[in-house]
Amino acid sequence: MKRNMGTIDRAIRIIAALVLAYLILSGTVTGIVAILLGIAGAAFLLTSALSHCPLYTPLNMSTLRKPKGTS
Repeated sequence: MKRNMGTIDRAIRIIAALVLAYLILSGTVTGIVAILLGIAGAAFLLTSALSHCPLYTPLNMSTLRKPKGTS
C-alpha cells in the first residue's frame, strides 16, 4: 500500500477522531448517529495509522509532500 497522506492530513484526522470519541463518550451524540460517527472515527484512526486513504487512490490525490529535487 503506497502512502498518500501527509503529516497535517493525518493530524487533522486524529483530532477529528478524538472529537468524535468525546462526543460519543460524553453522551452528546447517541443512537444511530453515535454508531455512524464511531465508525467514521475508527476509519479516521485506521487511515491515519496506515498513512493511506483509499478514497485518494481513484482520485489520484495525495497530501504527501514530494521529496526535494522531484517535480
